[in-house]
Parts: sequence; C-alpha cells; structure tokens
Amino acid sequence: MKLEVHSAQAFKLDTDKIAADKSISHRCAIFALLSKETSVVRNYLEGEDTLDSLEIAKKLGLVVQKEAGEYHLSPPKTILEPKTILYCGNAGTAIRLYLGLLSAQKGMFVLSGDQYLNERPMKRVVDPLRSIGAEILGRENGNLAPLVVLGNPLLKSFNYTSKIPSAQVKSAMLLSALFAKGESQYCEPELSRDHSERMLRGMGAEIETKTLDYGAVQIHIKPLKQPLKPLHLEIPADPSSAFFFAVAIAITPCAQGTLRNVLLNPTRIEAFRILEKMGVKIEYKEHSKTYESIGDIAISAPKELCAIELSAKISWLIDEIPALAIAMACAKGVSYVKNAKELRVKETDRISAVVQNLRLCGIKAEELEDGFMIEGGVMKKACVESFGDHRIAMSFAIAGLKCGMLIKNAEYINVSFPNFLEILETITNIKRL
Repeated sequence: MKLEVHSAQAFKLDTDKIAADKSISHRCAIFALLSKETSVVRNYLEGEDTLDSLEIAKKLGLVVQKEAGEYHLSPPKTILEPKTILYCGNAGTAIRLYLGLLSAQKGMFVLSGDQYLNERPMKRVVDPLRSIGAEILGRENGNLAPLVVLGNPLLKSFNYTSKIPSAQVKSAMLLSALFAKGESQYCEPELSRDHSERMLRGMGAEIETKTLDYGAVQIHIKPLKQPLKPLHLEIPADPSSAFFFAVAIAITPCAQGTLRNVLLNPTRIEAFRILEKMGVKIEYKEHSKTYESIGDIAISAPKELCAIELSAKISWLIDEIPALAIAMACAKGVSYVKNAKELRVKETDRISAVVQNLRLCGIKAEELEDGFMIEGGVMKKACVESFGDHRIAMSFAIAGLKCGMLIKNAEYINVSFPNFLEILETITNIKRL
C-alpha cells in the first residue's frame, strides 16, 4: 500500500485510542504459559506482531478465549512440543523471548519469521543461552532464523554480564533462569526496559534488582518452585506508539493534545523527556498503578523546536529515534544521535533509512557509524520508502503533516499500530493508494 498524507493546520487532539502496549502484550502471551491458572488480559494489542506471539503460545498449549474484549489465557500442564513451525512474523521480541523460554523446555521447537526478521541477528541471545547449556541450531551458526531449539530442562544457573543494555536479551535469560538448576545473576551496563522483571515479580517470581554505584544493574533470579500466579491486568496505551502523535503536535504550530491511559514507565517515556528539552511543554498526570504507572500526557507545541544531541540512555529511546528524527528535522540547529549502533539491526537499518528519506525531503542529514546528524530546515514533500519497518512508515507519515508525504509499503504500520491511520485522519486528509 502507498499512503499519501496531506499537510495539516493547527489541531487539538484528545484520544484514548492509542494502541495497547506492544511490549507488555507480547509478555502477556508468553508469561501466561508459566501459570497454573487462567490469566485475564484486557486491551491486548491486536497487531500483527503480538497476534503472532499469541498464536505461538496456542501451539505450545495455551487455550485462548476472547469474551467481551477480554482475553482468557489458560495454560497447559506442561508446554507442548508443537507439530508445526512457530511463526514469529516480524516480531523480534517474540523470537528472542521464546528462545529463552523454549531452551529450558522438553522438546524440539522451530522458530522462523518473515523475510526481514530472518535477516536480523540472533547470536546476541543464542550465544548466552548456549553458554548455559541450550542447544540452538540455525543459519550462520545460529545467528539467523529459522532457528531450531532442542530443549534442555537441565540448563545451568549462570552469572552473566551483558555488554549491551537489551530488554530482549535480558528477558530471554530471565526466562531460562526460572528453570535453571540453581540461582542465577544477570548484569547489564544500564537499565533496559524492565517490563519482564516487573511482571514476573508481580506473578510471584523471586527476582531482585539492584542498581550499582556506577549505573550498572544487577538482577538476581531464583528458579521457580511452583507455577506463577496468573496475570490480571488491562494493558495501557503504548508510549512508543503515543510518541508519534507527540511529535505530530510538536512540529505543528499552535497544536495541542492529550494522550490518555499511557504507560508511564520511566524506561519508556524518555523520548517525551527529550521533546521537553527541545522546547515542548509536556505534563504527566498519573491516575493508576498496578504492575506499572499509567496516566495521561498533555502536550503543547512550542514556538520553536531546538536542536539536541543524544548519546545517553539510548536503550530507552531506541524505538522512538525515527520519530525524534522528524522533530530534529523541524528544529533550529544541528542535532546528533550517537551510541545508537543498535538502530542498524532493527526491522531495517534505521540509521540508513532515516537519512535516506530525510535527504529526499530536502533535509541535510549524514550517517554516522553509530547514529546520524540532522540539520533542521524546511521539509519538502517526497515519495519515501518504509523499508518494511513500521516505525519508519509512521515517522514519515507524521512528517507529512508538515509538508505532505507519500510512503511506499505503508502496510507495515499494522505490525504495531493497527488504528494509527484512523487517528491520523482526525488531524489531516490521507489517501490509501
């Protein structure tokens, strides 16, 4: 699908329709397998990625029933060996977390995805799992899917230090540690997204997190003595999805908006903090807290956006950087993103994709090995490519509010935000070509 987005005038947006959190939805499907009772989950994200996670859980024995908008997730007595390939679609979170869980189960499991996922690197998860006794086979010695997991219920406990802050690596190792023969410890150089620890701890897992003096994080995990308690939660709006509309407000003079029922986890709203530093007025109004803090985010466009340099807490920003690049392109001055080499191994090489598309829009941008430079200017309408990446597609759809835009292969938006276009249509005219 080719998407045409028209430029917009000042608008007011007040929405509680932001897509449910993708990270938490994935984890609900996977963690429900670890309980002995039925989990009840409301507002599960019905995007392509998270539905693939749920389908995999069903093949592993999870019974899924949907009643009046609620998902009732009933686990099997033991995880089943599937008769077919476990298809992960475009979901890096699904394939990496399932690698951790299935490495510790009895049976053979084959994980594969679409053309883009099967080119993404997996050794960052495969190697640490192999070091504790997991047997994983795949292309390029296990770096590329399809991957075959020969489950080993006798995985060793571990003391593992990761060189990168990665929620996916951490979550895979935490899941394997729950079945290890002894207590384990996982360290990362700085805190990455911590939904897995929070949710598993809420379900009864014995997981302790400690921040060391120099900023590193140490996590102590005890193996399960019994099945976990079931989940009972309503999934809040995804701050990474909400952020596209925060940028829409930020780049449109006199625009205002309120994004409701958004997850306010500190590791997930750093991009909003960056917009504040660029001059955007933002207020956070917490109204509930269960596993996580949830609330409304009120945003007002500034008279002028200021350039910024980013090099810290990149793991808290990795999904939002493409949208931040649009704000940088509209800001006064030269912005930099550094220490973000991880962007090159997402759904696409996001550094290259952002720079190529911005240049098409008349913006001066240069690739760095670990990021990019963007000089703010006047954006021009162009025909850009999504590169099969939902976040690139949505970022340049938002850029279209400034100057109009054509986005090729925009159907990938459905991976994480199925009603993105529905909300965008309340702001401006769009055409599906």
